[in-house]
Amino acid sequence: MSDAVIAAPAAPAAPAAPVAPAAPAAPAVAPDAAGVPARPVSSDGRVADATASAPDRLAALLEHFRVRTKLFHTGPLCGVTTFAAQPGRGFLHVLREGEMEVTHQEPDGRMRRTVVDRPSLVFYPRPLEHAFHNAPTDDSDFACAAVDFEGGATHPLVRTLPSLVVLPLDAVGTLAPALELLFAEVDDVGCGSRLVADRLFEVVLIRLLRWILDNSGDLDLPPGLLLGLGDERLTATLVALHENPGAPWTLERMARTAGLSRSAFAERFRATVGQPPNDYLIEWRLTLAQQRLRAGASVQSVAVDLGYASVSAFSRVFSQRLGCSPRRWLAGAAAA
Repeated sequence: MSDAVIAAPAAPAAPAAPVAPAAPAAPAVAPDAAGVPARPVSSDGRVADATASAPDRLAALLEHFRVRTKLFHTGPLCGVTTFAAQPGRGFLHVLREGEMEVTHQEPDGRMRRTVVDRPSLVFYPRPLEHAFHNAPTDDSDFACAAVDFEGGATHPLVRTLPSLVVLPLDAVGTLAPALELLFAEVDDVGCGSRLVADRLFEVVLIRLLRWILDNSGDLDLPPGLLLGLGDERLTATLVALHENPGAPWTLERMARTAGLSRSAFAERFRATVGQPPNDYLIEWRLTLAQQRLRAGASVQSVAVDLGYASVSAFSRVFSQRLGCSPRRWLAGAAAA
C-alpha cells in the first residue's frame, strides 16, 4: 500500500437536531444458535439499526494478536538518522518539537519524501527502512518506540494499514492525556520510567488506531479491514467474526448480524473490505490457526475450535490456501 499523510478533516457545523417523536420500546435481542447477537426485528418486519450499539472494534484483534511497544530514543536528532527494517517490527515516532523530512523507498524504487512541519505522530506499521532529515538545531525533540506486532506480516491490522501514517498531534484530542504522561516519564526519569513509557506508547498506538477507525470514511484508504471496521453496518459482523470465529457462519447469519439482506450485505462487504465475506472468514480462521499451531496447539483442537467439522476438512482448506498441510507448514515454520 502507498503511504498516507493523514490530517484531521475539518468538522462542519452541526445542524440543529430536529425533535423526534418518542421511540417505541426496543424489542429484546437474544443470541442466535451460534451465540452471536442477531439484529432485532420490529413488528413491521424491519431490521433495527445495526449502529444502535457500539461493539469494540479493536479488542478481539489485539487480544488475539498482541502489539508491544518499546521506547528506544528520547531527545533531539540531528542530520540524517536512518531506522533499519527488521522482520515483524514497525516504528512509532513522536515529533514533539521541530520539523523534518521523512524519506523511504517505495516498492517501485522511487524515493518518497514527506515534510513534517509541526508536532506529529509518524507511524511505520511494517518493516520499512526510513530516514529522518533534520536541521542541526537544538529545537528538535523526539520520542521513538519500536512496535512489535505478534504474527508479523500476518497481523490483521498490519496487512491493512498504509505503509506510513503521519498525524499532527493536535488532530487527536484523546492523545493529549497519554502524551502528557509519556513526556513526563521521559523528561523526569525515575524507577520504572522506561517500562511506564513502553506501556504509554501502547496507549498512544491504540488511540491512533481508534482515530483511524473513527475517521476511515474521510481518509484515502483502499478497501480492507480498516474501512470495514469503520462501516456502520459491517462493524457488527466483523467484530462477531473476530470474537466467534468457530461459529457456524453462513452468509445469511452474517447479513442478519449487519442488519442487511444477503445480497446487500455481500455487495457492501466486497466493495468495502475488498473480498467476499466467506473468503474473509476463511482468511481470519487460518490466521488464527497459524498462530495457535505455533503456540503448540494440536491440529485437531485447532480444527474444532475454528468451526471445522473434521481435521480433514480443516486440512483441506489449509492446504488449498497455504499450499501445504498444517503439519508440513508447522515443520517449515519451526525450521525458519
